[in-house]
Amino acid sequence: MYRELINDLIKWKEKPSRKPLIIRGARQVGKTWIMKEFGKTQYKKSYYVNFDNNDIVKTIFDKNISPSYLIPNLELYFGEKINPSESLLIFDEIQETPRALTSLKYFCEEAPEYNIICAGSLLGVALHEGTSFPVGKVEFLDLYPLSFTEFLRAVGKEQFADLIYECSFDSITTFKDIYISALKNYYYIGGMPEVVSDFAQSGDYNKAREIQRRILDSYEQDLSKHAPVEIIPRIRMIWNSIPAQLSKENKKFIYGIIKEGARAKDFELALLWLCDCGLVYKVSRVTTPHIPLKAYEDFRAFKLFVVDVGLLSCMVSLESSTLVNGDVLFSEFKGALTEQYAAQQMMIQKDVDVYYWTNDRGNAEVDFIAGVFGKPVPVEVKAETNLKAKSLKTFREKFSPDVSVRLSMADFKIDDGLVNLPLYSAEVLSKVVSMI
Repeated sequence: MYRELINDLIKWKEKPSRKPLIIRGARQVGKTWIMKEFGKTQYKKSYYVNFDNNDIVKTIFDKNISPSYLIPNLELYFGEKINPSESLLIFDEIQETPRALTSLKYFCEEAPEYNIICAGSLLGVALHEGTSFPVGKVEFLDLYPLSFTEFLRAVGKEQFADLIYECSFDSITTFKDIYISALKNYYYIGGMPEVVSDFAQSGDYNKAREIQRRILDSYEQDLSKHAPVEIIPRIRMIWNSIPAQLSKENKKFIYGIIKEGARAKDFELALLWLCDCGLVYKVSRVTTPHIPLKAYEDFRAFKLFVVDVGLLSCMVSLESSTLVNGDVLFSEFKGALTEQYAAQQMMIQKDVDVYYWTNDRGNAEVDFIAGVFGKPVPVEVKAETNLKAKSLKTFREKFSPDVSVRLSMADFKIDDGLVNLPLYSAEVLSKVVSMI
């Protein structure tokens, strides 16, 4: 299975001032697989430690976290010398041994020649008082579910993924029926690696649903394991309310939908936990679309999206029969799946900061404002080929952005700074903007 993040890992390996690396991402997005694959393909030897089920290594780190102590003991554990220039150390589930996380600081300062890559739920780390997080001594990369082009490659459509990556829109338009069919599958299957891998081999939609339900169940179990007991019910209430939140015409998160009379302060910590563990994406409103967008963020207004469009379709029990019913899937429950998909594809783009905009009266809303290469780019999402967008027109008249983007099922076109970008090409939004 091809993952774009491998290229970023190779760049990390080649950096002269490399620091220990932590891969962030929700459970089951493929962190363990990509670390092992990276070690197998880019190093002569890799050494894998899973702190979740390894009492011997836990004991080593409990005693001393100086590299001068750890390396000889890890060599005893693995039964061979570790050559730092040819080897990769992989620390998985690092949150289970907080002192291992702290040790990264000392590897950075005292033994930078060792290649160390880690993954784990940072939620678990927050529970251990006295744990020192190695601020400034580690690097981060984020791993998300498979993007649409990664999905295409996984199901044997590599050439079509290449066309999107190369922005070959004449050819893309010629084969748009293939893209639309694949996009329907992606809405249903999503990008969780286990689901995609099974579907690529079996083509079984029912099996995909079984795996997705199992993943959703495992998320609830993880929250019960790591989160403070007193906020677990509130975490679940937020999580379970997201489909209803997204089914509204205005997808702004409303606490009253969770529970009558619910207040923001009662759910702040629960929301923070969901965001920190990567299960939800929080897209905040900006009051004014100026760069930097972060400076104009309205913390009181936001939208919440789940980690994966396939999991969202599972949460709402979307039937596989919808896949063959024209283009109705794209407008299913008021276009929520389409907006979820668009948010997901923008989040994975390193050069894009994602927000949304409404005017002060609340009668005009642009689905997303993307900060792309120093430009605030309004992005309107249309589930069908209907291109009427009053709010986008209002926004353009008021702020005169250099570039505006409309994601829809219509073909690629640029007209007076307005780019119509097919939904199945959302992943290259930043690349298209850079070309204008």
